[in-house]
Amino acid sequence: MVHQVLYRALVSTKWLAESIRSGKVGPSLRVLDASWYSPGTRQARKEYQERHVPGASFFDIEECRDTTSPYEMMLPSEAHFGDYVGNLGISNDTHVVVYDGDDLGSFYAPRVWWMFRVFGHRTVSVLNGGFRNWLKEGHPVTSEPSRPEPAVFKATLNRSLLKTYEQVLENLQSKRFQLVDSRAQGRYLGTQPEPDAVGLDSGHIRGSVNVPFMNFLTEDGFEKSPEELRAIFQDKKVDLSQPLIATCRKGVTACHIALAAYLCGKPDVAVYDGSWSEWFRRAPPETRVSQGKSGKA
Repeated sequence: MVHQVLYRALVSTKWLAESIRSGKVGPSLRVLDASWYSPGTRQARKEYQERHVPGASFFDIEECRDTTSPYEMMLPSEAHFGDYVGNLGISNDTHVVVYDGDDLGSFYAPRVWWMFRVFGHRTVSVLNGGFRNWLKEGHPVTSEPSRPEPAVFKATLNRSLLKTYEQVLENLQSKRFQLVDSRAQGRYLGTQPEPDAVGLDSGHIRGSVNVPFMNFLTEDGFEKSPEELRAIFQDKKVDLSQPLIATCRKGVTACHIALAAYLCGKPDVAVYDGSWSEWFRRAPPETRVSQGKSGKA
């Protein structure tokens, strides 16, 4: 097996603070606030406008998605993604650092990290500890809007990192890939409802294994060490030497599985973009498992 040199998936708050202090934010280094919150809770863009990491732009995941899809957070086209990030001053040569303001330390940032990778961009990192720890450690913030000079970003979809409904359905027969679901246990089992979901019962895809993404984070909001991450996968009998598909409700926290595996030296985890929100609406009933009222999701 050839071991490729992996780009650093995490950068520290100290490293980013020093990079900002030394004036490195610009065409070669861009910072993105990728916060998103459930409607009626926090307002991500408003919070960004009030305070953010100096030089950071707001990455609106509601804008940078396939808005024509009936499913929740499907990838945009190559052209849409390229135009969107190009307008944030990002070229194919830019090192991109992504963070969010979630209380967990990280929630949506790994989704944007994966989006860059699935569109062919290697030099992207998540801010370890997120905005929560940036603030806690007393690093500078600003309300000043960021106005980066637009750049040209050519997006090239890496289909090996993305799985479709048809591919996951075929995998139920072939079992070539392990299927790992990152949602909380109750939602996976079908004993707790999907939050803010209309017409979407909880449950899981037959044959999937549950590894809740919160397990990858420390109480302080940092990513656990590669040794701890490996132990989490091993405990659930997930073999990191074998192919793996990550799934969740809408393709967001599945990216935490991709990130955790990457930190263990496995960069090839594919994400099922439609995840449960698509599977529940399209898949045959016998492929949907739930311990809820009806027994089948």
